[in-house]
Amino acid sequence: MTCTPHFLSGDPKSIFNLPVLVAFLAVFIVNRIWTTFYKLRSVNHIPGPRPPFSPLGLPGVLIPTSWWNTSQDVHWVRRFSLYTNNETVSIVPFLIGKPLIWTSNLNVARQVASGIRTGFFKPTWSARALLLWGMNLFAAEGDVWRKHRRVMGPAFNNELYRLVWSQTLKTYHDLVTSEKWEEKGTVIVPLALLVIGSCAFGFSFQWDEPPRTSDGSLSVQEAIRTVADTYMLRVFAPKWVLKLPFKKIQHSNAAYEAMALFMKEHVIARKSEIQDNTRKDAFSLLVKANEQEELKHKLSDDELIGNVYIMLFAGHETTAHTLAATLGFLALNQDVQDEILEQIEEVVGYNRDPEFEDYHKLNKVLAAFFEALRLFPSGHLMIREASEDTVLQIPNPRGQEGTTPFIIPKGQVVVVDMVGVQYNPRYYDDPTSYKPSRWHGISNDSEDFTAFSVGPRACIGRKFATTEAVCFLSMLLRDWKVMPKLKAGESEGQWRDRVLDANLVLTLGVRDVPLIFVPRK
Repeated sequence: MTCTPHFLSGDPKSIFNLPVLVAFLAVFIVNRIWTTFYKLRSVNHIPGPRPPFSPLGLPGVLIPTSWWNTSQDVHWVRRFSLYTNNETVSIVPFLIGKPLIWTSNLNVARQVASGIRTGFFKPTWSARALLLWGMNLFAAEGDVWRKHRRVMGPAFNNELYRLVWSQTLKTYHDLVTSEKWEEKGTVIVPLALLVIGSCAFGFSFQWDEPPRTSDGSLSVQEAIRTVADTYMLRVFAPKWVLKLPFKKIQHSNAAYEAMALFMKEHVIARKSEIQDNTRKDAFSLLVKANEQEELKHKLSDDELIGNVYIMLFAGHETTAHTLAATLGFLALNQDVQDEILEQIEEVVGYNRDPEFEDYHKLNKVLAAFFEALRLFPSGHLMIREASEDTVLQIPNPRGQEGTTPFIIPKGQVVVVDMVGVQYNPRYYDDPTSYKPSRWHGISNDSEDFTAFSVGPRACIGRKFATTEAVCFLSMLLRDWKVMPKLKAGESEGQWRDRVLDANLVLTLGVRDVPLIFVPRK
């Protein structure tokens, strides 16, 4: 006895009838062809990848970038090939997702970064990952952004930067006293967190006695790290997932609730101390500036907490990763390290610690930090959407003069790839090489350095980060020679390939950087 599969039985009532399936498949293919053609027309048929899914949406972001898929890290994985022929490409998914214009050209970046004047805005969906604790400067748009910037701006001033310098010195000395550097790998992440915690928020961070959450169950560092480890889960997963009885999820919930309470208590405390002019940390200055605003311009407590947390999280993540990358590159480039040491000896010497007034004289130290940030730009994507039909002037391929106008329809998303910008040979000779000399003589706020982003929304914490970095690196490189910690039989080239690779979550940073610190004389 033989059995005929149901869908081959010829039963006209069967939904699995083969002709029906073929017809359905034909309709689907025709629909996909027509939809893809429409998408291509919306991006002016600009060449580029044609993956099945968008790199900025599900399920594309869950699948690693490969020959057939473009995920959220496509601009890093394909940084040497994505813009071989054109600095502006289109990524047009043929199954799921909207078409994207993806650019590594600064001219285009500046056209879309100028805000409403050029008809582009930051879409709400692109800022979802920044809203875990509430609306903030980095996620806001339009009038809401201007409201946040008005309150945030006054907190970043020279008084704060002097505090950053002095606290970095103190933290460095505490670190050297508490840790055996020659036996350990890099410990930059906690250093950056301690400095930001002290200077930005006035928390009494000590190297070996960190502040704890209100119930005493977690140190602030532990709470931040725990939330960071499950950050994307908390942002994108359905709420019911966070109620599952898994240890990691429950631990994340406890850390999140403890941090939320910790932040609320500090907002209340700062309000009660509003007349205390001795506090110069950014948190206190932020609360004070907010209390002095008219009611219509004031931020809510949730908005204050949103700004505090995003600065604490993003600030310590980006500075930590860039300091680690800087030391990693210097470990591989002893000639550059020696050149920087000569400047530190000339400016500071060995009989005193560097002072804030030395900041601008230590330009080679700053250049080393700049170049590491160029190669690992923390703010790796800038996403903008056209609020109306507009025209972009897209420069012709390298070697060709002039620009070509492209009509950008309302709703079209343009992604500025900051990795692509920083690796673009139009702007940098030998862009893949670590060459701090590119930045010798470039001031901290020069628009020639674009890894802190461009336009009015460029990073507000730029000088905070560079002040901390210059002070810390000056002390460290004066006292210690930095070398790569190699595995048995490993060459320096193999170490670089293994270690100096990107880790991309909310920001783009370097992976763990194992180093050896050898005392100088």
